[in-house]
Amino acid sequence: MKASWARRAPFGGLMLAAISLLLPGSRAFARNDADILPSLELEAAADIEAVPRAQAASPGPASAVQGSAAQPDLPPEASAPAVSPAAASEGTGPVSAVTDNREALLTLARGDLEALGPLSLGSPIAGLLVNAIAMPEGGLWRIRDAAETYGTAETIDFIITAVTAVEARHPGSPRLVIGDISRPDGGRLNRHRSHQAGRDVDLGFYYLHGECGEFKVARKGDLDLPRTWALVQALLTETDVERIFVDRGVQGLLYAHALQDGEDRDWLDDVFGRLGGEDDKGVIQHEKKHKNHLHVRFFNRVAQERARIVYPTLVETGSVPPPMVKHRVRRGETLGHLAARYGTSVAAIRAANALRGSRLRAGRGYLIPIRRVPTDDGPIVIPPRRLLPTATKAVDSTPASGSADPVVAH
Repeated sequence: MKASWARRAPFGGLMLAAISLLLPGSRAFARNDADILPSLELEAAADIEAVPRAQAASPGPASAVQGSAAQPDLPPEASAPAVSPAAASEGTGPVSAVTDNREALLTLARGDLEALGPLSLGSPIAGLLVNAIAMPEGGLWRIRDAAETYGTAETIDFIITAVTAVEARHPGSPRLVIGDISRPDGGRLNRHRSHQAGRDVDLGFYYLHGECGEFKVARKGDLDLPRTWALVQALLTETDVERIFVDRGVQGLLYAHALQDGEDRDWLDDVFGRLGGEDDKGVIQHEKKHKNHLHVRFFNRVAQERARIVYPTLVETGSVPPPMVKHRVRRGETLGHLAARYGTSVAAIRAANALRGSRLRAGRGYLIPIRRVPTDDGPIVIPPRRLLPTATKAVDSTPASGSADPVVAH
């Protein structure tokens, strides 16, 4: 079965995608969205950009998840590993459990796409989402826009885990505002640069005056620091969080509260990036225009790894569009030059850009469909959680490779 957006696209799906950085396990996954696809080994990277995915049609139905989302039932002869997000996060369902069933996954990719479960293809700033799950309604949170809160099972599970942890520590908490996650099929989401692959979510703060129906700028006098810090702490210790983007002013309030509350200073300096090393960015990072919410990005053990395995097959079967790059034309370049450089055809370039003739304008960007899938550099590896110093529970982890997304929040 092909994804719905593949059927809607003009030119057989060529105009759909922002996939120049699509493979999560490839070198491209660690580059920003103005870079060349490294596997092509081309020169003059300045004239190449990533391609924003075209806006999809209005969202279609998606199954809601109640609490922790389960993987779909699969036939015994081609069953994907039933690894729940929670189990995967704790190391009892590591990525290796997925790769052990590689052939089963490839079989499903050719015949039963939905049975693969949610797939997070590419990076948050150049990716797609397949088999998305809608964020369910719940008593501890309120959804700002249901049309833009679709994610992977793991992302949904992590959000619910963190919000539930706040309620456990502070009973009677007001409902938290859940903002944007992704569109049902991923890609560019209105004003955001990121939120493209079902792994980003915008979360509101808790306030002393109670429930807030919308994102509200945090001020020291009305921010509920105990509950908001409990949310951040749960994200750090109970989920596979990659980044938390928030304004440095809010960071300062949270850091001071946590320190006063007895948190270990070295641990706080680590997660806030205050250790002073050259590469010390911390999980929590400053992002302008984030005074009224947390932008949280998760690793997805299952959804990213399954996507890495099946992506070439999905391209081959037409379930997802092929990779593209966006080339900014220099004076004197022709369609023939571009076709030769990228190993494609003049007809394919013309079709991708709806060109009637052969004239190119210098300085303008053109979509270039490429014929081969980027190099796969191996399984996704998730770094360790930032557990509190007093915690003794072991968590499956290895230094990340292919996990260094460009630090872009919006």
